[in-house]
Amino acid sequence: MGIGTLAHTVGHLPLKQLTEKLSRRGIDFVQLALSKAISDFDTSLGRLSPALANHIGEQFHRAGIRIGVLGCYINPIHPDPQKRRHEINRFKEHLRFARDFGTSIVATETADLTTYLAQDSERYEAIGWETLKQTVEELAEEAERWGVFIGLEPVFTHTLSSCDKMVRLLGEIPSSNLGVVFDPVNLLPPTSVESQEVFLSQAFEAFGDRILLAHLKDIVVQNGKLEAVRSGKGIFQTKSFLDKLHRVKPGIDISLEQLTDDTIDETVQYVRSLLN
Repeated sequence: MGIGTLAHTVGHLPLKQLTEKLSRRGIDFVQLALSKAISDFDTSLGRLSPALANHIGEQFHRAGIRIGVLGCYINPIHPDPQKRRHEINRFKEHLRFARDFGTSIVATETADLTTYLAQDSERYEAIGWETLKQTVEELAEEAERWGVFIGLEPVFTHTLSSCDKMVRLLGEIPSSNLGVVFDPVNLLPPTSVESQEVFLSQAFEAFGDRILLAHLKDIVVQNGKLEAVRSGKGIFQTKSFLDKLHRVKPGIDISLEQLTDDTIDETVQYVRSLLN
């Protein structure tokens, strides 16, 4: 299984400096959010090209690191149609150039569940759902044209807020180019902290075959609320998750989160020790 992290964990830096800081850190790949990680190239909408994507990919390759996934975390249900169109177009551009970067996955979350609450307190979930479905249908068509994958990350407080909703969307949009970025901590309901094994089993049963990438971190309970921390520093059943993940998706990439430049090495070593 490949171990990686967010490229901007070590900072927002010029490309050469960024790849140098990430090399020899024990990681196999990065999740690259272009604008968050690279400071010396303008990667905003309309600026990408095959040559620039190849150049960035080559710099990571020379550092011994793959670009495992492009993180393009848009708001796919933005209430302002013009802003939503800009977000959609930016994601489409990432899809078009993904393979020039050396990856086949572009990932996003799905925005807050309560986005339309002020607009309609009774139907806000349905409005958000229909907007998300329209956006993802359009993005799936683009992904199919370019032979790449969209990684959707369900989060307990977002439009895709449960395993059932993830399954529902995959059913309503029958595209082979849609898949799941599974972050169990982000999807874990607070009520399931004491029954993590049940939650994990249900999640893998629901959409395990569609997982494209895993995210990994830990949780602690602070004042009755869940707080994310780096792996090995909380109560998440990391070993059990990794064992289940390996059975369902052997060799899949795992992106470690909640890290800093100072904690990458220790956390990578910890997670690797659980894989042995």
